[in-house]
Amino acid sequence: MERGESQLNATQDWADASPRRFRSIVRSAQWTAPTAGVCMGYAQANLVVLPARLAMDFLVFAVRNPKPCPIIDVLEAGCPDPAYSAPGADIRTDLPRYRVYRRGQLEDERSDIVDLWQDDFVSFLIGCSFSFEKSLLDAGIPVRHVELGRNVPMYITNIQCRPAGVFRGPMVVSMRPIPGRAIARAVEVTAAMRAVHGAPVHIGSPEVIGIADIDCPEFGDPVPVNEGEIPAFWACGVTPQAAALAAKPEIMITHSPGHMFITDIRDRDLHDFVCGLGGTAK
Repeated sequence: MERGESQLNATQDWADASPRRFRSIVRSAQWTAPTAGVCMGYAQANLVVLPARLAMDFLVFAVRNPKPCPIIDVLEAGCPDPAYSAPGADIRTDLPRYRVYRRGQLEDERSDIVDLWQDDFVSFLIGCSFSFEKSLLDAGIPVRHVELGRNVPMYITNIQCRPAGVFRGPMVVSMRPIPGRAIARAVEVTAAMRAVHGAPVHIGSPEVIGIADIDCPEFGDPVPVNEGEIPAFWACGVTPQAAALAAKPEIMITHSPGHMFITDIRDRDLHDFVCGLGGTAK
């Protein structure tokens, strides 16, 4: 059920907002835009919601594919409160946009999932590369989609994930143009943050990983790659949505690409982060 139209200008500067404040804005339907650049310094997360009977298959899929699916938190069946990563939040209302897949088909995009919620739903929060963008900026490395106020470009590749149960499919990647002189530093900065995808999975020629046209991403917005820049590709938490097309679960709910959940976890703590498989944060 829709909660109404956004009343905020998506270009408004929310970089310094607290996660709790920003989530309240999202919950009241005043923000439905992508979340790149908001709440800088806090970890953002992808969302996967599945019936409990498929949760173990997906957990194994994530463990076997830690680059695209680094788990930050797993909620108890039927529980919408991510008490480990964002106490008091509500996974049903606190993301700007959700996608609903039924039997492998995208059925709907909506601003909350309250009326779809089931007592057997298990929610997974997966690390997002938006979380390391402040570290890139702090290192003097530009982030093009943030500069332009766009969503990050994301592509389906020819890199196959390791299957688990009903889940299988290609890896999705996000792309950021990096000045050639800064590639080594970008790898160093992101490699230290494995909880949000870590180092790039590919640098350079997009066709090597099956991307025919870098100006036509499957998800997000295109951004220019300027002279002297090299496209760098990071594993992306949209990968489970590609897996949903193959698994065809009766229902699977995810975030809409680029519309993430903002956690209370500081990005500086992601270097030694331990997944919250229940319990409370350190």
